[in-house]
Amino acid sequence: MTKPDDSKLDPDALRAVEERARKLLDRSCAWDRFPTPIEDILATAELQVAPSSVFDPVRIFTYIRNKTADAKRYLKSAISKVFGIYDADDRIIHIDDTVGKTKQNFLKLHETGHHEIPTHQKLFRFFQECEKTLAPEIADLFEREANNFARFALFQGDGHARLAADCELSIRTPIGLAKKFGASVYASAREFARKNHRACVVYILERIEYVEGSGAQAAVRRIEVSPSFEKQFGRPDDTVITLDHVLGSVLPLGRKMTWPTALSITDRNGINHECVAEAFDTTRNVIILLYPIGALSRSTIVSPAGLKRIASAKTA
Repeated sequence: MTKPDDSKLDPDALRAVEERARKLLDRSCAWDRFPTPIEDILATAELQVAPSSVFDPVRIFTYIRNKTADAKRYLKSAISKVFGIYDADDRIIHIDDTVGKTKQNFLKLHETGHHEIPTHQKLFRFFQECEKTLAPEIADLFEREANNFARFALFQGDGHARLAADCELSIRTPIGLAKKFGASVYASAREFARKNHRACVVYILERIEYVEGSGAQAAVRRIEVSPSFEKQFGRPDDTVITLDHVLGSVLPLGRKMTWPTALSITDRNGINHECVAEAFDTTRNVIILLYPIGALSRSTIVSPAGLKRIASAKTA
């Protein structure tokens, strides 16, 4: 099932959140430092990460016992899904250290957003995040604000977009930028599409599964489009990619990546466009990047569905 938008804010709210993140990056001298210096940002915000994980049955119940009755009920309701806790009283962040380091980086900045955004501190003294909001299946205003704070801080404002603009339009670009910024490929691919000046779309899929009678398929988790892609082609609303889907030939079955593959899609005016799609399996998700041939800024090698490789001429 496609997840709801976890970052949409009205322009004024977005500017306010980004200004808070910008000021913290200024204070921590984090600009143009790679990977993004998470620990320096936390130190500047006067936040600490708990030295030992609270995310085991003994520690988490001990932690709950020391909280208020309301907080206990709030935390217990999602205890099996908790990823991060912001304790405003003690200025401590608890992060599930069993998740990957790049996800921990985002979680730390997300919790820092709760700390740095004044409204959050005033209305809540205790925050907990669960899988439904972080995925998120349900994204309320504060979670979307914290997500945008974390995204702006992690990718240093438009830093990711500026670097991407000088790189080839290829799935390898967000993979490389993920390492540079200390982000997950998942987050980097989303950022790559949403801020790209070229026409492109990124599909984030769940793991490929094999369905009896249908074969391989993958549910669509998220779709991110660049502004120019949305203007020309609209926003796709696919919910599942099967082998019969136009992107079915791109699914990386039994391999890590899929070679750039030629296919055709129709724009808002019903005009067909030659496009290229390529994929990468992160082991947690499958990421597909699709872009019209006209968006290419340099030559590339394209593989049609029959796997015969052809050279694509450079286009303006």
